[in-house]
Amino acid sequence: METNEETQRLMELQKEALKKEYGVDIESSKNRIPANARSANNKKIAALYNDAAEYERELKAFEREFEILNENSLENLVAKLNENNPEYEGDYAKEISEVVVNSFVQLFEQGDCTSEELACVKKIDFLNYKGEFEEKIHRILVKRWEFLIEMKKEHIADERADMKLRGMKPDHIRKVYYNYHGLPQE
Repeated sequence: METNEETQRLMELQKEALKKEYGVDIESSKNRIPANARSANNKKIAALYNDAAEYERELKAFEREFEILNENSLENLVAKLNENNPEYEGDYAKEISEVVVNSFVQLFEQGDCTSEELACVKKIDFLNYKGEFEEKIHRILVKRWEFLIEMKKEHIADERADMKLRGMKPDHIRKVYYNYHGLPQE
């Protein structure tokens, strides 16, 4: 056991000596950005991925919000969304309320909801609903987030298809984009 520890200590000393003598840091050299990552050619290639990268960020945000929606009741929903996404500049309560009201207007027009239910939805804050009404609103919100997630996935697929039409490999363009901007590969 001691020989293993001695060997490890010897290797650490050799590593320190290399750092001092040559200025080489083995750990940092593993995560280095390639020398040509900031080239003019890579800038042009990275620009092709700007829209797809934005869609990917939005998709991740929607998926996080969807998880929060499924894990929480309506009364806790807005607080949890705000807690898990503090940099969000919008107003979750207002936006969700608008989605709920607009969905009930659509349900009323289709004949799937009464005028009393519609009037109730317009008057009362959605956070205060309980029972069957809460379940109905939860289903509406789940459908909405599922729609948003699918829409972003389609946008990403369209962007990737466009890259393929240009004769380029989307995965390569993505890699160049992340290297150019110094972002970690996901």
